[in-house]
Amino acid sequence: MFKKMKLDDLLNKLDGWQAVEGREAIFKSFSFDDFEAAFAAMSKIAEKAEQMNHHPEWFNVYNRLNVTLATHDANGVTSYDLELAKFIDETCC
Repeated sequence: MFKKMKLDDLLNKLDGWQAVEGREAIFKSFSFDDFEAAFAAMSKIAEKAEQMNHHPEWFNVYNRLNVTLATHDANGVTSYDLELAKFIDETCC
C-alpha cells in the first residue's frame, strides 16, 4: 500500500524531477541516443510499472521521453511515485 507524501518532500528525494503546474504530480524529460534506446527504457519501465500496478503518464517522440507521475487513487503523490521515479532514473540515466 502506498503512503501519501508532500510534493516538496518527494521532490527533495529526487534529482531533476519538477512539480507539474496545476496539479500534484511530478515530471521529468529524458533524452536518448535514438528511438530504439528510448523504447528499450520504456519497456523496462513498463515491466516495473506493471509489477507495482502503478502506471506512468508518458509521451515519446523519437529519442525523447516525457514522464509524469502521480497516484490517482491518492489524488496526489505517494511512495509509489518515489519508488517508480527512482527506478526510472536508474533505467534512463
